[in-house]
Amino acid sequence: MATVKSYATKKGTRYKVRYMKPDGSQGSKSGFTNVESARDWASRIEVRKADGEYVDPRDGRTLVAEIAPTWLAAKKSRLKPSAYVGLDSAWRTHVEPRWGNTPIASIEISDVEEWIADMLAEIPDPNDPDVIVKKPSSPTTVIRAHAVLAGILDRAVRDRKIVTNKARKIENLPRKRPKRKIYLTHEQVAAMAEAARDRSALVLTLAYCGLRWGEAIGLRVSDLDLLRRRLVVSRNAVEVGSQVLVGTTKSAKDRSIPIPRFLVDDLAQLCEGKGRHDLVFPGTDGGFMRRPRQRSWFRTAAAATGIPELTPHDLRHTAASLAVSAGAHVKAVQRMLGHASAAMTLDVYADLFDGDLDLVADALDRARRGALSA
Repeated sequence: MATVKSYATKKGTRYKVRYMKPDGSQGSKSGFTNVESARDWASRIEVRKADGEYVDPRDGRTLVAEIAPTWLAAKKSRLKPSAYVGLDSAWRTHVEPRWGNTPIASIEISDVEEWIADMLAEIPDPNDPDVIVKKPSSPTTVIRAHAVLAGILDRAVRDRKIVTNKARKIENLPRKRPKRKIYLTHEQVAAMAEAARDRSALVLTLAYCGLRWGEAIGLRVSDLDLLRRRLVVSRNAVEVGSQVLVGTTKSAKDRSIPIPRFLVDDLAQLCEGKGRHDLVFPGTDGGFMRRPRQRSWFRTAAAATGIPELTPHDLRHTAASLAVSAGAHVKAVQRMLGHASAAMTLDVYADLFDGDLDLVADALDRARRGALSA
């Protein structure tokens, strides 16, 4: 059992708790200003020992930077490189500078909330308010940085170094603002494809087959079955830093996508003279085509649609829109896009199915009229 003893200090009487740790060694905590606080702390220690939830206070002095490498290594082993690079960057840029040398048990909710507020703040030059010294971080950046800190502290809780993760209890985490989806018409897609010239087939493939950029540039001749009008998406070529890394698709599953008839001849022409393992849409150097930058063929072609800020992913949204407007069932759209479920497709593209609600109302109207007139 724990014992409480008093001792004298220059500031008056203080109390120390001595107790036996689960491993048989002796532990103690000093500095209590009254005997009631000391006894209360001692009682809680005994309860935690009995429940198997004891945490050695000394472990709370472990620094965040001492736990981070193990947590990051575990994430790296499970995540795709493109996903891991964001976590690693958040750690190095935002988390390590602020929390690396901080003992994990000393982190309070208010400390984390202040850190988040600082990241979201815009700081003007004190000598010139019109000059911004620091721009606010985006909600995505802040959410990712918080996730890294909270994940590291989750591991500390799991390893019995701290009792609770206070980073999970904050209230000022920002919300992401969903980016407005852009849906092109058939006419706009045709104008963009024409403006793209020798890359017109890539524009049409993105806009009518719903591929992600990395899936499209990773396509090889062997992935096309033009007689059956099918293409198989089995890999994703993702740009990470200066490299293009080839891995599985986002869902880690292959999918077969129908090719519209008007696109077959264009794809066949691209495959002429190529081997089975050659890229369908290579870059100028014969390797993987790089994601379009601010000044690129893609931006020039997008200008023909009247929407110069268009991105490759907007063509994926367009594929969903054109399929739905053509009467495709939500399950067919799900399979084309490679979503995990039809529910996910409906969540992402709920606005495209608003017309279905009108059809339901019309059907109910007809049914009611028929029932009452009988």
